Amino acid sequence: MSQSSPVSEHGPDSEHGPDSEHGPDSEHGPDSEHGPAGGHAHVDERTARKVAEEARETEWRLPSFGKQLFLGDFRLDLIDPHPRPDGEARRKGEEFLARLTEFCSTRIDPARIERESRIPDDVIAGLRELGALGMKIPEKYGGLGLSQLYYGRALMVVGSVSPALAALLSAHQSIGVPQPVKLFGTPEQQEEWLPRCARQVSAFLLTEPDVGSDPARLRATAVPDGDDYLLNGVKLWTTNGVVADLVVVMARVPRSGSRRGGISAFVVDTSTPGITVENRNAFMGLRGIENGVTRFHDVRVPKANLIGKEGAGLKVALTTLNTGRLSLPAICAASGKWAAKIAREWSRERVQWGRPVGEHEAVSRKISFIAATAYAMEAMLDLSSQLADDERNDIRIEAALAKLWTSEMACRAADELMQVRGGRGYETAESLAARGERGVPVEQVVRDLRINRIFEGSSEIMHLLIAREAVDAHLSVAGDIIDPDATAGQKARAAAKAGGFYARWLPTLVTGSGQRPKAYAEFGPLAKHLRYVERASRKLARSIFYASGRWQGGLEHRQGFLGRMVDIGAELYAMSAVCVRARADASAAGPLGSAGAGGEGPATAPGASALLLADAFCRQSRIRVEELFDGLWRNTDAMDAKLARAVLAGDFAWVEEGVLDPSIPGPWIAPSEPGPSEKEDVHRTIG
Repeated sequence: MSQSSPVSEHGPDSEHGPDSEHGPDSEHGPDSEHGPAGGHAHVDERTARKVAEEARETEWRLPSFGKQLFLGDFRLDLIDPHPRPDGEARRKGEEFLARLTEFCSTRIDPARIERESRIPDDVIAGLRELGALGMKIPEKYGGLGLSQLYYGRALMVVGSVSPALAALLSAHQSIGVPQPVKLFGTPEQQEEWLPRCARQVSAFLLTEPDVGSDPARLRATAVPDGDDYLLNGVKLWTTNGVVADLVVVMARVPRSGSRRGGISAFVVDTSTPGITVENRNAFMGLRGIENGVTRFHDVRVPKANLIGKEGAGLKVALTTLNTGRLSLPAICAASGKWAAKIAREWSRERVQWGRPVGEHEAVSRKISFIAATAYAMEAMLDLSSQLADDERNDIRIEAALAKLWTSEMACRAADELMQVRGGRGYETAESLAARGERGVPVEQVVRDLRINRIFEGSSEIMHLLIAREAVDAHLSVAGDIIDPDATAGQKARAAAKAGGFYARWLPTLVTGSGQRPKAYAEFGPLAKHLRYVERASRKLARSIFYASGRWQGGLEHRQGFLGRMVDIGAELYAMSAVCVRARADASAAGPLGSAGAGGEGPATAPGASALLLADAFCRQSRIRVEELFDGLWRNTDAMDAKLARAVLAGDFAWVEEGVLDPSIPGPWIAPSEPGPSEKEDVHRTIG
């Protein structure tokens, strides 16, 4: 695996979340591999990798539970005891949650948002007055200064009422103007823009009609002109772009003379002449989302609006996402908790063959999965969020794992809920209500959740991103050995360095705490699961080592292996988070294993049943892990790749005969040549 492999194809687009990425670009691999489209200049694979790799954070200044997990080093001490917010953070957070919950339960009509495909302006105005637009902005700039933990919980509340509204708040605060300005802005920039962001909506603009996860092909330009830059280009899937007052725009500054140039980040006021929102896009779900196509034509942007340095735009974006990705797990966790509620209530009410459907094993298995997974999603979210607040750990892997795992599992839980509800799950809430039944919007939740596996990093891109970070230790010692451009001397020095590293590392993978029967005894009935996680972590590290030796530089193309490797790590992180959370929850119910282990005690006390729920989740997760381990070496990946090449070559076009294509005619990718807009501006300002 070369050090600039496509495993680093985490180029912002689909990862850069609720903005552009809040649109359905599956980004199943680097665009450059498919050749230029729409007349774009060709960017070869190596160049594309280099651009993405240069934007990646390469240093690990703080410990990382996720990184060590992939190295076979189960650092439970980094997450246990479960971190908790301090008193002031808790006070501020709980007070705001109470006001927010009251507002959402009395002032928001989710059926209206779904019916009209728009969030009413008065709802956004009300949230602004509540302070919801400034949840993550420091108090000295007019925000609430909430912790990441309580920001996530606020998104859970809003998302349970309207995922489209949660997407608006997330796109604004997780990756919109506030976060990059907080992290990279000068004091002057923070003074100017953060107070505005506490009251105005912002957006993040990176994706273009033919540029997704391969930023090397970015077409938008920012050409220096006196004290300004002239910004030209077209941006696609700009979540909040239709109503935003401020936007972060990624554009390429031309290289010239001593000017480094490169992809750079700019804050742009949308009232500036030359900006046109040409279309408000509509999607399968999130029907209230304000997502559009934005064109820039000779837009003058002051040099003072450059965030960071020229050429640092992708680094700004990727660093922002290290914690920004945690917004989606919050929305997914909310859906899981709601699904558990509906599954419980409905399965007790609906009777078939003489007893409630929930008592039939075929349904009870689904209820068990939904409840256990809901608990796990919240546990992973809370742990990752509190780690971010404590700032003691590097959480880039943990946040990415949380985004990947919760987005996949939330969809699975919602699908199972639809099956439990049967025909009523497929029927719309308004139709149910019109004929006199409770209007439960299961079909809407299924539609709304589906996009989470695509934006802020599609599952395929997340697999590659996390895999690149997970094998970083191997690349740092063996990169030149497998780099085709390395000299013989460089390869020899790298081989010596690698020999020393592996001589020290490999013996640590032979035995560990997971093989000691009494290890982790303080976790009571959950100790066996932590022993399993420790053993599986070492097994995973050995598998990565074997794969590196077997495929060497070719590992970068083994995306099936890399994906399963990451999925194993995600399950191990989920189990760890659940066990640590359950231990903390159960502490209120007396000694571990007393109440809760048998499912006894008051139903309203979380600690009384946390151990049972955690045990069920870990048992389910272990089955998935074993299947993934088996799939590392026993799969159809090679045959699938061969077949896919033949399909793309047209060898099986005969399979498609006998049907009609109902698609509306048009090019696969819309033209996006720079120039003045020929369309009506649909941008609107929320009063």
